[in-house]
Amino acid sequence: QKPFVTDLDVGERLVELAEEHDVRLAVNQNGRWAPHFCYLRLAVAEGLIGDVTSVHFQVHWDHTWVKGTEFENVRHLILFDFAIHWFDMLGCLMAGPGQGTDGETVARPQSVFASIARTPNQPVRPALLGQAMVQYEHAQASLVFGGHTPQGEIDSTFVTGTTGTLMSTGTELNTQRVTLHTAAGIASPRLEGRWFPDGFHGTMGELLCAIEEDREPSHSARGNLQTVSLCLAAMASADQGRPVVPGTVRQMPE
Repeated sequence: QKPFVTDLDVGERLVELAEEHDVRLAVNQNGRWAPHFCYLRLAVAEGLIGDVTSVHFQVHWDHTWVKGTEFENVRHLILFDFAIHWFDMLGCLMAGPGQGTDGETVARPQSVFASIARTPNQPVRPALLGQAMVQYEHAQASLVFGGHTPQGEIDSTFVTGTTGTLMSTGTELNTQRVTLHTAAGIASPRLEGRWFPDGFHGTMGELLCAIEEDREPSHSARGNLQTVSLCLAAMASADQGRPVVPGTVRQMPE
């Protein structure tokens, strides 16, 4: 399940154990198979927009449904339990044209600077506002989460490359319109399916195919360690008020 682990050392040992026993270990990062995210990552992998230079996510929704549930006990609810999907997608998009998502070919983030805040009238304990800025050698990314938006919800993704741009916008995660902008013109694919349940079909289907074809799944646990390291760094940055290098924080903050 996602998030894979709260301790990178434990995650690395689990990956080693899986490899020692020749079994496939994957992580349920089902957002990769949401129709709009699936199109974006495959379009980037096919080189439709060249090398990615910026990625910007904005998600504004009402997350107060967690009131009275165990989720209220997660201090970094937004940056950890929720944003893990977007940290994971960032890794997929930064893999670049013709590259996989196994953690070895993805552009390495140099630092992450994050913050969280409570709205003045939110009815739940954890902060519902979160944001993170991620710096790469030749690219930048931003992730903005407004988890207390009772009206006017919107979700958008903007990916700029050296030869084109991808955009996806909708009022919620299951209703998105994607456009591809290149020198040849503008195209908008017809998306089929929904994040729920097709995202979950995608994770299980990819794992079963990897087992049958005797290969590593694209959502392998080894590749997911970079997703977790970025998430851990973001939480530490929010606590410390300074940029943090992913990988230097090994465990979830107390």
